[in-house]
Amino acid sequence: MFRRIVLIAVAALLFVNMASCSAAAPAREANKIGVAVTVLPQREFVERVGGDKVDITVMVPPGASPHTYEVTPAQMVQLSRARIYCKVGSPIEFELSWLDKLLAQNKDILVVDCSRGIDLIKSDDPDEPGLDPHIWTSPRNARIMVQNICTGLVQADPQNRQYYEDNRDSYLKELDGLDAELGAMLKSTGSRTFIVYHPAWGYFARDYGLHQLGIEQEGKEPKAAYMSRLINEARSQNIKVIFVSPEFDSRNAEAIAREIGGRVVIIDPLAGDYLVNMRKVAAAFKEVLK
Repeated sequence: MFRRIVLIAVAALLFVNMASCSAAAPAREANKIGVAVTVLPQREFVERVGGDKVDITVMVPPGASPHTYEVTPAQMVQLSRARIYCKVGSPIEFELSWLDKLLAQNKDILVVDCSRGIDLIKSDDPDEPGLDPHIWTSPRNARIMVQNICTGLVQADPQNRQYYEDNRDSYLKELDGLDAELGAMLKSTGSRTFIVYHPAWGYFARDYGLHQLGIEQEGKEPKAAYMSRLINEARSQNIKVIFVSPEFDSRNAEAIAREIGGRVVIIDPLAGDYLVNMRKVAAAFKEVLK
């Protein structure tokens, strides 16, 4: 009998402890700073600076395009609870179409402009409103974006300034190493011109002395005359690869590839694992630009 009483008491204590732990978990989550970002690469920037003190919502999910994506009601609810919105800040269609509506859901939210301090360049796509919005495809721009994010986190949570700044400095060293690595990788390539369906790599090209030619015109399928010019350009420069992004239709790229006796290669400007992805992209360019 005594043994049964002891076992029941132990079981009761375990139950209480488990209940306490499960009750504490939401409390810990509640203590995190809700941070919303527009595109997936920004997630890594916020994670690396914010560490275990942030809870991140990505507005444009994997596989979607920030040029066409529309917000879901569930995302509206998530955003209403966030304390910070890290916008790309360049003229990207998602933010031009949705940002004011999103911010109206949470008038107290702190907006961090990740493009602050970045030298924006003209877009190769006439559909973009004058400037190339794909700033994150440059590791040098990523460096500035990370600094802007850190400033926002410190403003929202000043008591953890040192934590954020230490994390920032550690990640900036990795970005500097990435930049040096990619520069060395692409320095000795013979050709400097590449063809891509959606012109998302203008900043990357600027960083490393390359030149991109975009197939897409005004956000639509290219006209026959332009396709013909691109094919002639590819032949004259002995270009054998057409790069495509996974969220876009690749049929026109495949048509050009057939005409030049080449192939289509996928590179993703919106991949989540930023450091790894930039190395993969640079390796793909190096392989082509021999």
